[in-house]
Amino acid sequence: MAKYVLDTNAVSALMKGDARVLARLERASRAAVSVPQPVFAEIAFGIERLPKSKRKHALRERYELLRAELPRAEWTDRVTDAFGRIKALLEKRGERIEDFDAAIAAHAMAVDAALVSANTDDMSRIPDIRLEDWSKL
Repeated sequence: MAKYVLDTNAVSALMKGDARVLARLERASRAAVSVPQPVFAEIAFGIERLPKSKRKHALRERYELLRAELPRAEWTDRVTDAFGRIKALLEKRGERIEDFDAAIAAHAMAVDAALVSANTDDMSRIPDIRLEDWSKL
């Protein structure tokens, strides 16, 4: 069974009701899809920085719904080791990557899952990562 770890932009697409991402999610088994905590942290930050408004309230509700429904990708020692390898390798190449991007990618690599991300330019620099952009399917 294929496994998938969702990046922040994939979860954001779900929150926006992107038909392509929703359709692809529906084809995957619930047990095959997970979300790392750093993804939820990035989304929580994005919502919190918005001014009080109906939009902020609606986003918060959609976020809470998805957070209740989507399984978590657990941060394990394998994730920690993959994070260290990713950061060190890219640093040696002189290529920067944000810590949360590296952490999210590390979650996918640690469980041999494809990372579902529209951020293919940055994530494709990580050796041996499997990427899928559900927004283009």
